[in-house]
Amino acid sequence: MSMYNEKVVDNLHNGGFMIRDINKQDVDKVMELWLNTNMAAHSFIESEYWISNYENVREMMMEAIIFVYEVNDEIQGFIGLMDNYIAGIFVSKQSQSKGIGKKLLDYVKNEKDALTLSVYKENERAVNFYLRESFVPVEESIDENTGKLELKMSWVRN
Repeated sequence: MSMYNEKVVDNLHNGGFMIRDINKQDVDKVMELWLNTNMAAHSFIESEYWISNYENVREMMMEAIIFVYEVNDEIQGFIGLMDNYIAGIFVSKQSQSKGIGKKLLDYVKNEKDALTLSVYKENERAVNFYLRESFVPVEESIDENTGKLELKMSWVRN
């Protein structure tokens, strides 16, 4: 059981949404969301890259901490963590710009004193989101798998 579970009940009464741990029944939907969101947000990377990594990511999800954002039993987004590293925040296309990414991030910030992540510099929408959420760039590097420039960003609780 996750240290986060107590907050699920509170969130149920806060606007009709729930943030909860992933379960086995969610994996297919979460993976579909991962693939579709990556291909849409990263048009500067060939779709084949994401498709070819699908099974590896599916296996890695079993080792990650994943929280899903759900409304009326429908998953609209999720956040994946490896310790204090945010592997990604993914929100379905029809649910974007509604504060879901922020709610997922705030959910995790509530329990962590520091977080890091990597984001493609060309993904300006994501970079701007993290900047608004008090993440600061700490390093730039080239992703060996894609050849694209990544920003490593960090957040520390004040």
